[in-house]
Amino acid sequence: SKTQGNWGEFILENILEKSGLVKGREYVVQESITAESGRRFQPDVIINLPENKSIVIDSKVSLVAYERFFSAEEDEERKKALQDHTMSIRAHVKNLSSKKYQDLDQLHTLDFVIMFVPIESALVLALQHDDNLFTDAFEQRILILSPSILLASLKIFSSIWQQEKQNQNAFEIAKQSGALYDKFVGFIQDLKLVGDRIDQTKGSYNDAWNKLKDGSGNLIGRVEKIKKLGAKASKSLPPNVLNRADIDDESNLIDNE
Repeated sequence: SKTQGNWGEFILENILEKSGLVKGREYVVQESITAESGRRFQPDVIINLPENKSIVIDSKVSLVAYERFFSAEEDEERKKALQDHTMSIRAHVKNLSSKKYQDLDQLHTLDFVIMFVPIESALVLALQHDDNLFTDAFEQRILILSPSILLASLKIFSSIWQQEKQNQNAFEIAKQSGALYDKFVGFIQDLKLVGDRIDQTKGSYNDAWNKLKDGSGNLIGRVEKIKKLGAKASKSLPPNVLNRADIDDESNLIDNE
């Protein structure tokens, strides 16, 4: 029985590895849990699900009677072994149900526990012999699964995790996009301030330039007239500057002086 139990757990872990779930993240093995009453529990496997939910899987099923069934040489012996095999599964269902994993606050499990039967034909044989086995177990919040059905179920759980990660990525993308948009708006606002400052600087430049060139007695006209009166200078104002300035002729300068 001990050897079969270890073998069953090995088969279970092998299925878990093929499911796409990651050990230590999406599922844990032989994790010890202490209830508020002080009672200690150690489920074979706990499958973690999104939103802090979980599912317990137990694989401790005795297949001694199942082995006797195929080894029996007499019909009566085979019939007795089949009855014992079915009763062994029922006994395990009852024992597993009494642990009430679903009611442990630390687990937050769904409303059922998976009982794993490591040999497909062992479960099929029991269900053929006992039509009510599956439904009676389910009424006790126990779901009996064979390797193939368990693997399919775990694939679904793996898909749920993939969808959850995609949703988390979408949320992160939306979050980062919002932050980027806010940053862009701030940049536009800063850029507008720079433009306003440039406009202000340009306005001040135009005001200063107008003072240089516009009106009677503007600075450009005055300094140019000083040069014409005979001031010694080695440089001349550019023609385009002189053309833009309001410069009185030489006679007016003499008259004004």
